[in-house]
Order: sequence, then C-alpha cells, then structure tokens
Amino acid sequence: MNDTLVVSQQSPWWNKDRISRLLPNLRERNQTMATIRRWFEDRQFIEVETPTLQISPGLEPHLLAFKTSLREPFDECDHPLYLQTSPEYAMKKLLVGGLEQIFQFAKCFRNGERSKIHHPEFTMLEWYRVNENWRRVAGDTESLIRLAATSLGVREFRLEDRICYPQKPFEYLSVIEAFRSFAQIDLRPTLTDPLQPDRVLFAHMARDIGVRVLDEDSWDVIFDRILLEKIEPNLGIGSGVVLHDYPLPLAALARQSINDPCLSERFEVYLCGVELANGFGELIDFSEQSERFKADLSKRHSLGKELYPVDQDFLAALESGMPDASGAAMGFDRLMMFLSSAASLEEVVLSPVLNRTHER
Repeated sequence: MNDTLVVSQQSPWWNKDRISRLLPNLRERNQTMATIRRWFEDRQFIEVETPTLQISPGLEPHLLAFKTSLREPFDECDHPLYLQTSPEYAMKKLLVGGLEQIFQFAKCFRNGERSKIHHPEFTMLEWYRVNENWRRVAGDTESLIRLAATSLGVREFRLEDRICYPQKPFEYLSVIEAFRSFAQIDLRPTLTDPLQPDRVLFAHMARDIGVRVLDEDSWDVIFDRILLEKIEPNLGIGSGVVLHDYPLPLAALARQSINDPCLSERFEVYLCGVELANGFGELIDFSEQSERFKADLSKRHSLGKELYPVDQDFLAALESGMPDASGAAMGFDRLMMFLSSAASLEEVVLSPVLNRTHER
C-alpha cells in the first residue's frame, strides 16, 4: 500500500448507516442555524462573509495554522496565505468601515487539533456590537444558548457524567475567584507586573497542589495546565459559567480592564466543563496592539513555532480609528454537540476531515 490516505472500508464517513444515523442531528443543526439567524436579524444585525484565506492566521503563541499560497493571473510568484483560524481581523475591519452590528457563521481551520471536542475544520459563530461592553455580548451568548435549547426542546446538556441546565441563570466567576475556589491558588501575588507575571512563584504554587511543572514552562503554560486539570472540570456544572477578567498576559485581543491594570476584558463561557465561547471588550489601541503582536512573535520564536506574518492592514484599520466594541466567538459545532446529546464533534459534523488513523 502506498502513502495515499485511504478511508477504512469498514466504516467510511459516507456509509449509508452513518448518514442515516446522523440525519436527525443534521436537521437539528439546520434548524438551530436558522433560529440563530432570525435572532440576529430581529436585532438589526447584518450577516457578513469574510475571506477564508488571510494574510495572517493570528499570532497567538500556541496556534498552528494551515498554510497555502495564492497565484494571481500572469504572476509567476506564489504569495503565502493561511486558512483563517478565526474571522476576527476581517470582521473588525468592517467595524472600522462603519458597520455596527455584524455576525457570521465562518468555517475556521486549526492544525494539530483533533479530539472529542476539537476538529481541524469547524464552524464558528462570531458577532460584534459597537459601543457595547463585554457583558452585553456575554449576555448575548446566554440568550443564544437558551434560545437554541428551547427551539429543540432540550432541557439539559450532558457530557459524560456532567450535566448543565441551560435555562438556569449563568454564574459569573472571575479567573482569580476560580483559581482560589478550585485550585486553592491566589493568582494575585503572581501579577504584580501586568506584563511580566512571576513565573517562579507560580511554579511553586502549582507544584504545591500536585500540578506538574517543567523547567521550561512559562507562566502562561502553567496557567493553562492548572486551568485544564483543576478548574475547567468544575465549570458549567448545573448551570453555565461565564469565566471573566483574565490576566492581562492572556488578553489576546482584549483591552486592559479599566478597574485593574493586571486584568483584561476577556471572558469564556463554559458548559459541562467545556469552553464554548470566547469574548472580549475589544482592544482598539493601535500602539498597544502592535506591541502585543511583537510580544506574541517573540514568544512563538522562543517556542520554536513558525513566525506568521503580521496583518498590517488590520493594524492600519486600528490606526485609522476603530470604534469601541465588544465581540464573541462561539464554537457552533460544540453547541450542536450539546444540543444533540452527542459524545463527540464528529457526530454533528456530517463530512469530517479524514483522520490518518484510518490509513491502512
């Protein structure tokens, strides 16, 4: 057998039995997408479509993108491009262009990600509001989850032994509160410098609660490991949780909190221990965003990651004046997984990306 990817003849994704079994999930997916579109349209949002091919896929240190190239007619040069990991840059440019309330169901792509709750190609629901704070879009997220559940008659979400009731009021929990409650760690002493958190102290705290720390682990890697092992399994049990006020080193494209310079206006929504949505009070300062991009590239270099190009057009848009705004991105496939009581994303993705474990 050569190296060509071959789908298992025992269970190809297009098998009639599989398609028949997943047809109810597909109908629910179509109904939910239509319901969500009506919700946005009723509030005068404009649905947009932005290019899947982008100059930059994002600069987050642990991001792995799919690379391709563009060749224009009569041009013998190949111009590197990337499949989008998020439509964020393009949608924010539309805000600069004068649109005020926009949403999109976008196909997104992230390499090196496949599990029960990850897929290399997935659908993201992303939306933005001008002149609104992050709590408004967090409230949107709650409303959309409840609406989707109601439209399908779903009263509870289940994942393994975890249950969440979507109609219950969501709990708002700060990151500092969550670390204190579930990991017995006080993050505050590690955040004396907003941009240079105390890695040594944090490593000591992590080891004290039995979390593995390697010598090369940075502060943010330690944070992610504690979050994954000690905190996330407790979030969204019984009712949804909005985890907010992330430390500034983890702000991504969120602005600094006006109440605490060590924190940012970033939130995540959890159901059954799984992150469903990520949102920001958006960073609109051109100079600060430029510095964050430089820091992200430096971090990627230190990790031996590919250095993706900076989207200079995005920075130019910010410099020309982006309005105050907030936005959120929700994993639509994950939402459907909960609504359909599916055990994994591939039960709600009709045509999955081929898995090399199928190769024979």
